[in-house]
Amino acid sequence: MELKNETVLIMDFGGQYSQLIARRVRECNVYCELRSYKISADEIKKNKYKGIIFSGGPNSTYEENAPVCDPEIFRLGIPVLGICYGAQLMAQSLGGKVKSSEAKEYGKTEIECNTSSLIFHSASAKTVCWMSHTDYISELPHGFKTTAISDGCPVAAMEDIKRHFYALQFHPEVQHTQEGMLYLKNFLYNACGCTAEWKMSSFVENTVKELKKKIGSKKVLCALSGGVDSSVAALLVHKAVGKQLTCIFVDHGLLRKDEGDQVESVFRKQFDMNLIRVNAQDRFLSKLKGVSEPEKKRKIIGEEFIRVFEDESKKLGAIEFLCQGTIYPDVVESGTGEAAVIKSHHNVGGLPEDVGFEGIIEPLRDLFKDEVRKAGTELGIPDFLVQRQPFPGPGLAIRIMGDVTEEKLDILKDADAIMREEFAANGLDKKADQYFAVLTGIKSVGVMGDGRTYDNTIALRAVTTSDFMTADWARIPYDVLERISNRIINEVKNVNRVVYDITSKPPATIEWE
Repeated sequence: MELKNETVLIMDFGGQYSQLIARRVRECNVYCELRSYKISADEIKKNKYKGIIFSGGPNSTYEENAPVCDPEIFRLGIPVLGICYGAQLMAQSLGGKVKSSEAKEYGKTEIECNTSSLIFHSASAKTVCWMSHTDYISELPHGFKTTAISDGCPVAAMEDIKRHFYALQFHPEVQHTQEGMLYLKNFLYNACGCTAEWKMSSFVENTVKELKKKIGSKKVLCALSGGVDSSVAALLVHKAVGKQLTCIFVDHGLLRKDEGDQVESVFRKQFDMNLIRVNAQDRFLSKLKGVSEPEKKRKIIGEEFIRVFEDESKKLGAIEFLCQGTIYPDVVESGTGEAAVIKSHHNVGGLPEDVGFEGIIEPLRDLFKDEVRKAGTELGIPDFLVQRQPFPGPGLAIRIMGDVTEEKLDILKDADAIMREEFAANGLDKKADQYFAVLTGIKSVGVMGDGRTYDNTIALRAVTTSDFMTADWARIPYDVLERISNRIINEVKNVNRVVYDITSKPPATIEWE
């Protein structure tokens, strides 16, 4: 976008926190790109990056075939910050030495900082950071000085102020490093001279302008799921070209209670979008009849989604562009930061090539998920949509153990709605990162009134997580769980037992299927 005249490059050496570094840089209102460590110095020079950050990584720099950068990068005159493996690589590349440490450092570690150095300007002299290394810099390269130490690490940080090279053995991007954001800001603002102009209001304004220019008078088609990504992408295009955009909302009947009506109301009534809603519950349930295996359910739903979308799009005649909600993690999902890799099945379930589009519109391909939500808020999308928690593409079909029927869907929709109502009423919707009900497929004996019952068991699932790669079960107050259980048993037919899932990820997954 237009604001990319100030871009910082993050070179990915395979570290588990590479995307987190990028998110933290964006939080400093500085645009950044995550690329493979294989990027050449010539390409870096051509793109006029304001600064470079080397990520961490699992390798040792002295190992054969350890990832290394183009050595010419150090002659470009661009400020460089090395983090963990990136710090050791900088040291070794510039004539220093890296050795295996007898005392490994993992987790929270106290460091002493030289607050006269650029990175630690205005920082505390003693603070806590997050270490995760088995090697250490044993000998500084020429021109460097040590700027931080710990009990187990003689070079916790170093810098060569003349050449604008900085290195941190610890991870400033994780929350456990108490002043990590200050260190990143010092690098971005003081070393690189960035002016912090990457703001969501400017992104929206410039994106709309670019979309107008690219689309012109041509038509655009979007598969609108009601999820955050497709909703924000569709509205950006709508802001740019209005009724030239047609959205097809395939309601497979597997959404949460009243969700289809809410999506239709927001986009058709509030934003006056050209929306086609396809009520296809019967079609999907027919295909799912008798199918219990989770992966088979997923494949059937994905395939049927394509067929429904294809059927509807053919009724509209020639349309030049397809709008997709591809976001930045999709672009770099290969794990090496190589941005050429894009999800082929993103958002619309993998549309067949013969649908025939002139081009793809991906207005969110530069944004992380939290930035997509900010863009949605900037565009005026209601909170219940823009803050929507993750919801699987196959919907409630994979929260029903066993085969899917209309009766089971009704039970689960009602139970899930009660859980969501009580979470909102008690402020837990802002504390749990994902929460939902599951129809377990288990029946058990119960007593209701004076009679014996043999009915369904509902499981409640709520987790807290920062990245959805790992998750902990949410500690929900007992009185809230009690109220949810009582309401479900009293208000939902054919349920006589409610349980709460207290398993973390790993060993469990967040979803049950």
